[in-house]
Amino acid sequence: MSTRRDLLKLAGAVGLGLRPVLSSAREAGGGAPKAERPLRILILGGTGFTGPHQVRYALARGHQLTLFNRGRRPKEWPAPVEELVGDRNTGDLKALAGREWDVCIDNPTSLPFWVRDAGQVLKGKVDHYVFISTLSVYASDKEAGQDETAPVAAYKGQDAMKETMETLRADVEALYGPLKALCEKEAEKWFAGTTTVIRPGLIVGPGDESDRFTYWPVRLERGGDVLAPGDGTDPVQFVDARDLAEWTIRMVEARSLGVFNAMGPASELTMGGMLDGAQAGIGSKARLVWAKADFLEQQKVSPWGDMPVWIPATGDTAGANRRTNQKAIAAGLTFRPLPETARDTLAWWKALPADRQARLRAGIAADREQQVLEAWKAKRG
Repeated sequence: MSTRRDLLKLAGAVGLGLRPVLSSAREAGGGAPKAERPLRILILGGTGFTGPHQVRYALARGHQLTLFNRGRRPKEWPAPVEELVGDRNTGDLKALAGREWDVCIDNPTSLPFWVRDAGQVLKGKVDHYVFISTLSVYASDKEAGQDETAPVAAYKGQDAMKETMETLRADVEALYGPLKALCEKEAEKWFAGTTTVIRPGLIVGPGDESDRFTYWPVRLERGGDVLAPGDGTDPVQFVDARDLAEWTIRMVEARSLGVFNAMGPASELTMGGMLDGAQAGIGSKARLVWAKADFLEQQKVSPWGDMPVWIPATGDTAGANRRTNQKAIAAGLTFRPLPETARDTLAWWKALPADRQARLRAGIAADREQQVLEAWKAKRG
């Protein structure tokens, strides 16, 4: 059975460069107070899922933004943004040479040589380096309550610096977490004493092209009997991309250094609580039909893939959604209400073209869900 860890690795490795559509004033950073001191911020990436949220919030806070990427651009920015073009896959970082910034936020990196190359160009040219990592760096998901000091996964290949996006995609399960961990180490090597490492888990909200969280508000709005996994008590953890992005900018402003697990909510949330919150946010009257984990396994209904966000809190993944986020909360990470995330995600989904809405990229297919529901009802008599 594919685990949450396996699928997170796949999503993180290949889910770069996705472009959110932003609409609300809050999403665009509208109404954010100005920072005490404007910073010169370099963002490596900036056109994926969280990057545009970072850009808009940073602009609203009064910072000067430079983006470095391969030339992809979502929408017109609400204020001037310098955009530099290069390609980290080919080592083309010439546009960064001879420049200086107060801080660099490295969003899309999964390969150690990308960090090495950035270090060679930017060492001594930035005062603060923020690396966006992942919870997949951890060696084990067995134990609940693990913090940022838990052991990370070991790389078992021949030469991490020779790994490419192609080799990563070919063996995501074995490589994604270990390579991210080595990226963290490389960042700390080049920017010693000035590095922040942020480890998000599942990132959700409007603009998430993976459809993992999106599946639930879309399915709940359709109504009727909704197949729900387990008994509703398994824990879940995730973070709204806007909360993550805005907190990242505030961390930059405070120059907060160290390693931080960046997921929510502030206290334990169960799968049942998540679906209740989503229903409240969108006004759904759907009926949740909870089916036991062992039955779903017999039916070949997979956690995380067919039943997004969910993983049974047993065995090797007993602690997967029970990592502590208290250090990040103490450093100012906050979370908007779950109903708001669900409502905004559904609104974003409905604004997509019809051909995109025709097929969700995560979650059990409607006809298969009906078959499983019928089998579960027959089993229960």
